[in-house]
Amino acid sequence: MITALYVVIGTAFLVALLLALRGFIKNYVKWRGEMLVTCPESEKPTGVVLNAKHAAVTAALGGHDLILANCTRWPERQNCGQECLSQIESSPEGCLIRNILKSWYLGRACVYCGRKFREIHWHDHKPALRSKQGDFVEWSQIPAESLPDVLRTHDPVCWNCFIAENFRLVHPELVTDRPRKPAASHYPTHTWPLQDGLNYEPDPDGEAPLPSNH
Repeated sequence: MITALYVVIGTAFLVALLLALRGFIKNYVKWRGEMLVTCPESEKPTGVVLNAKHAAVTAALGGHDLILANCTRWPERQNCGQECLSQIESSPEGCLIRNILKSWYLGRACVYCGRKFREIHWHDHKPALRSKQGDFVEWSQIPAESLPDVLRTHDPVCWNCFIAENFRLVHPELVTDRPRKPAASHYPTHTWPLQDGLNYEPDPDGEAPLPSNH
């Protein structure tokens, strides 16, 4: 009888622990990652990072408390009142930089091959951007506070074209272009193999010519 009681208590404790752990992980994932807000003091875009562990622990204990772990205006303004947290509380998903980038790419077309972005691969095959001067910019190179300006002035580049065109810039002596067909003159046709698993779909106005593998 006592053994059975211990089993019931142990099982209940384990279930409660698993539920608490599940809630912790869910809230940790929800609040982690760099976010973009408008600083109430400067009224300018500012990058912030929440203390995701603190937010997840307080949520698991039935509370709700958000605090900043970092801000692009720190350490100069580290003692601010953190009024920007209200923006994150009202739209946590909308403030996440990865979601801002995802929304910006979807529906747009690569400036080189013309294919529209459909699914973004966050851990590999990340698309890039190209400035009006032709310089490539990767996501990791963009300060959070500069993101709105960069997205207004740069064009999207798919992962395949970024790799190919960047290779052309670094090793122009190793690249040979085939003559382009008049009907598809706006598509680059490179002679080196491109990676399978494209993260965009064909432009509805026409297919880009397939690259040939040598």
